[in-house]
Amino acid sequence: MKKTLTIILLLAIFMPMVNAQSNKVLFYLKTDVKPDAESKAVAVPESTTNDGSSEDDVVFVLVESMPEFPGGQQALFKYLSENVKYPVIAQENGIQGRVICQFVVNKDGSIDDIEVVRSGGDPSLDKEAIRVIKSMPKWKPGKQRGKAVRVKYSVPVNFKLE
Repeated sequence: MKKTLTIILLLAIFMPMVNAQSNKVLFYLKTDVKPDAESKAVAVPESTTNDGSSEDDVVFVLVESMPEFPGGQQALFKYLSENVKYPVIAQENGIQGRVICQFVVNKDGSIDDIEVVRSGGDPSLDKEAIRVIKSMPKWKPGKQRGKAVRVKYSVPVNFKLE
């Protein structure tokens, strides 16, 4: 019996996951309004983060304009479906799963700091998801206050046999 293979790929528009071990500010709220007793607004200086590094090193989780794959979501779905190869060993063993990868879209649109934040249950699925993400073309970078910034982004990749 021939197995048919279906790869279902999902893109999370907003799936922030914060690395608890990082001491960098992932996002901040800047306001010109002075907080009163009822206000919860918090301002962080623009030039530095909590650990003294420059704002250029800050990785945002949520920005005014989120990063975008060239051509939009449909183009991303098409790219992933054409480039993801179901690992033979996982296919032969009937292994299915969802790999959630997190990466940083840099100011120039390049992809950096790729990591698996949730395994698909088999290392071969994890490696394939990372390989495809590494091979992606440059993205349209995210923007905050009209300026390109580094943004953490998550993409779940489902591997399913039918």
